[in-house]
Amino acid sequence: MENTTKRLLDKYTITVNNINIQIEIISQEENPVPTYFVSITNISDTTKLVLEKIREEFISKLDLQELEDSKTAESDDLRQKFTKSITKLINKYFPDTDNKTKEMLVNYLLEENLGLGKIDILLKDKYLEEIVINNHTEPVWVYHKKFGWLETNIKIMTEARIRHYATIIGRDVNKEITTLNPLMDAHLMSGDRVNATLTPISSKGNTITIRKFSEDPWTITRFIKMGTINLEAAAIIWLGIQNEMSMLIAGGTGSGKTSMLNVVANFFPPNQRILSIEDTRELQLPKNLHWVPMETRLPNPEGKGGVAMIDLLVNSLRMRPDRIVVGEIRRKQEAQVLMEAMHTGHSVYATIHANNAEETVTRLTNPPIDIPKPMISSLSMILVQNRNRRTGKRRTLQIAEVKPNGDARIILQLNVAKDNLEKIEEPEILYKTLSLYTGLTKQQILMDLKRKQEILKWMVNNNIEDINQIGKIMAKYYMGKLTYTQKKG
Repeated sequence: MENTTKRLLDKYTITVNNINIQIEIISQEENPVPTYFVSITNISDTTKLVLEKIREEFISKLDLQELEDSKTAESDDLRQKFTKSITKLINKYFPDTDNKTKEMLVNYLLEENLGLGKIDILLKDKYLEEIVINNHTEPVWVYHKKFGWLETNIKIMTEARIRHYATIIGRDVNKEITTLNPLMDAHLMSGDRVNATLTPISSKGNTITIRKFSEDPWTITRFIKMGTINLEAAAIIWLGIQNEMSMLIAGGTGSGKTSMLNVVANFFPPNQRILSIEDTRELQLPKNLHWVPMETRLPNPEGKGGVAMIDLLVNSLRMRPDRIVVGEIRRKQEAQVLMEAMHTGHSVYATIHANNAEETVTRLTNPPIDIPKPMISSLSMILVQNRNRRTGKRRTLQIAEVKPNGDARIILQLNVAKDNLEKIEEPEILYKTLSLYTGLTKQQILMDLKRKQEILKWMVNNNIEDINQIGKIMAKYYMGKLTYTQKKG
């Protein structure tokens, strides 16, 4: 009977500090969402019970002053100090164990006491995008790249423990979360973005939301393989980027705007200076690019030391950029500075919350952004990302060019039934602009687009997915050294 109600969707192993962790994703008939099961395979249940006893003994031996000092101590110093104490206890309870196993057990206890416990396991799973703690009574939730939202078999035992985790995260980046300041935006040393809230602001309990920083960034070839975008659309984007046309990437929450911004950056030439400005660092560009990443900074508890997006935008114009990449446009000042930058010859790429090209123009021209519609004409392209809530698929919904009056004109649009981008209109403004500034005829532009599609197809067929490999190919292309035989492989 059990076999008919449970179905194994996926199974794999990850290793954290020599601890083998088995991940199973299981669908159960009675549950509306599958479950993400975490089990440590090389530590027995009996050993875990002994380790819990060691942990309690370790905690009981720490005096209050030592715990207070630990709040300001450097993480590495603290780790070394606690390692000695825990090692003594491991030797006491497991005297006959070999050194490798002892080291593993020490690491296990250190993570339980100094780290984020089992949350550290989730952070090591490359298939997870989001990790969510809602309170101590509910299981931890994760957003999986293949299966979407999943419940886990992990629970944080107390509200105090959740608060402790938030405090650890904040301490590492000099931020505080307290009853007076119950909201915290921070990031882990790995770059993962963290938001934490304390009760009673979040009425069910303390929360932590972690958006993972992708170790393996999205690239144009991976997007084409997954069907997020097709060759024709990718070639048009490449053509626009090569010719320094500015672009806005629109979409709803979780639609893949930042991922697409990262993909667009695959096409940047290596002989230009690129400045990126983000609230939390998410972009990863090829190593061969002349790239200066910058981040905003929140003010300290006294309200001092904050560096806002507009500060970095204004400053970036004094740094001789060729391209400016902005995480997200939210306010009028930011949009105005970006439009001015476009008018003065800078290429600008940014994301904005809007569900389609028409809505993007509406958002830009109404409060709170509220910029004059004619100013939008300095923008060449709008690319819209969409996530289908039913299937979880992320797709490019529209690619539009911007008319002189500021309206959007759709070139390509997703046919949801066929799951493919279809041509709606022939690009007119793009071709006219290219002809004006490059002297290329329409026929030459079409030949160039065809060649770009051939290169992209060759990259897909040859499984060139690494961001730095793609950077090298783009450098060869711009230097005129990417030969026809290379394309055919």
